[in-house]
Amino acid sequence: MSEQSSYLTKNGFIHLREELNYLLKVDRPRVVKDVSWAASNGDRSENGDYIYGKKRLRQIDSRVKYLLTVIEDSKIIDPLEQENKDKVFFGATVEYENLDKNQMNKIQIVGVPEVDPKENKISWLSPISKAILGKQVGEIVSYESPSGQKEIEIMSIIYK
Repeated sequence: MSEQSSYLTKNGFIHLREELNYLLKVDRPRVVKDVSWAASNGDRSENGDYIYGKKRLRQIDSRVKYLLTVIEDSKIIDPLEQENKDKVFFGATVEYENLDKNQMNKIQIVGVPEVDPKENKISWLSPISKAILGKQVGEIVSYESPSGQKEIEIMSIIYK
């Protein structure tokens, strides 16, 4: 994978497409209606509903433009179609032990637009992802994290 390319998991693509559809079919029309109503109330310079509505429309339009670009320019990868499931590739869910802290962690390697730290979804461009791509269960990997050198052991690789 070249760093100039953009990648999405199949689920990530579906979620982004759902967000785009919601913005275009629900959120934007509702805000346009609110702005039209606010504009009909007269002086727009001190009309908070109008000013906020226009700002919200710009935010929605900006997000729509971003989503359209990401969806159009990304290669969609279904982790379930990975043929070599004994190695870490894009879309893999990897359980590993942080050998410095004797602590188990689980991450999924995803595209940049899908990153969600709360769900342990990390970019394929992150230091840990780059270090474990192509590795197998049982391998011990060292990598440079923002907080210093880390050593981990890959415990399991799952494609779902």
